[in-house]
Amino acid sequence: MPVKAHTPAGIRPPFARYSHAVEVPPGHSLLVLSGQLGIAPDDSVPADAGAQAELCFANIEAILAQAGCTRGAIVRLNAYVTGRAHLAAYMAARDRYLAQINPPPASTLMIVSGFARPEFLVEVEALAAVPA
Repeated sequence: MPVKAHTPAGIRPPFARYSHAVEVPPGHSLLVLSGQLGIAPDDSVPADAGAQAELCFANIEAILAQAGCTRGAIVRLNAYVTGRAHLAAYMAARDRYLAQINPPPASTLMIVSGFARPEFLVEVEALAAVPA
């Protein structure tokens, strides 16, 4: 059974490419991913939020692969950016990453005051439903 999205007719549709709710089908376990930052394996951190978001999603992809699943297993994303100016770059990276995923996952995007290191602009955490 595939993941089922819920968007009741009586509420406003999502603002972007996400679902208001996603139902995890029976027979799946949940994979809870820690927040991923835009840092490369060599410890380099790109200066712009879009490139950092791409690294966040690449890290998520690697974790999902190790767990034996794909990005289609993602049922929820929580994302954090350090300023309104970074929203568009993050959302463009997210939309590219999720372009072929239907339904898209539930999602929350928040503006925060900062992270552990000042060069970090974006953090993304995920929840995935892994088939048993």
